[in-house]
Amino acid sequence: MENDMIMMTPRERVRKTLRHEEPDRIPLILGGDGSSTMRVHAHKNLLKYLGSDTETKLMSKFYQIAFVDERILKYFEIDIRPLVGKGPKKSRGMNLDNRTYVNEWGMTLKMPEGGYYYDIIEFPLKNASIEDLDNFLWPDPFDEGLIQGIEDEAKEIYEHTDYAIMGSLSLGQFIFEQSWYLRGMDTLLMNLIINKEFARALFRRVTDIQKTIYGRFLDKVGKYLDIVRVADDLSTRQGLLMSRQLYREMIKPYHKEYFSFIKNKTDANLLLHTCGAVYGLIEDLIDAGMDILNPVQVSAKNMDCSKLKKEFGSRITFCGGVDTQ
Repeated sequence: MENDMIMMTPRERVRKTLRHEEPDRIPLILGGDGSSTMRVHAHKNLLKYLGSDTETKLMSKFYQIAFVDERILKYFEIDIRPLVGKGPKKSRGMNLDNRTYVNEWGMTLKMPEGGYYYDIIEFPLKNASIEDLDNFLWPDPFDEGLIQGIEDEAKEIYEHTDYAIMGSLSLGQFIFEQSWYLRGMDTLLMNLIINKEFARALFRRVTDIQKTIYGRFLDKVGKYLDIVRVADDLSTRQGLLMSRQLYREMIKPYHKEYFSFIKNKTDANLLLHTCGAVYGLIEDLIDAGMDILNPVQVSAKNMDCSKLKKEFGSRITFCGGVDTQ
């Protein structure tokens, strides 16, 4: 006998899934955050194919990702809508030329010829000492532009649609990743072992800024959210970027502090975007406060869906599982 389950609204469907109960169908996400959307060029091509001249709206200049057009979301019956923090009102970045700019964190980024997003070409804290951190021009977490109009936008989606809402920041949600954006990947990984004092000082600064921005964001919209997003890539396709022991010693304390702070501000489930072969850290990430794992990169080592479901399915929700490579 077929299951005559009553058709749910998108919000009901997502919430039921997050409670680890079976919904009428699997919830769908597209454009709900920076990890589930499309590059600007792809979005423009899709709109052109559909015969639309609608302007593509930019979600992130750095990553060149777009807000997916509402008509596309409705056509594919997408259950989640994004709520993204705004850019700063008093920008401290600058354009160096038509392909190069300096962002709010002081990173110099360049779009290569034929490229689809920007690469970091200068890491502002590459050669910095701990003392230099006091004089560095950090982003202003109290800039009013970061949350301007965000409460009205959240209320509109919540009260006038039945979609689930995913909230995220505009200046990134990273701790480890933002730190290596500033320091350089190779240098920061070495610092984790031979200059731990600097690594901790940098993590402290970045964590405090992210907490301040997210705290102000969630004070405005936390009550409307179903999912709140953070991100930190910690692995390659073959394995972790560091040992589990080193993660526990150097990064997990900041993740745990950051995740706990966010979850004390909202009842929303915390989604962590972390690519690659992250299997060896899933237990620690759950302990740190992760409720949802994204993107579940099934082409990476030890990321078999059935294995992950068996070991962790009763404790976290999986968002993704589509091999985009």
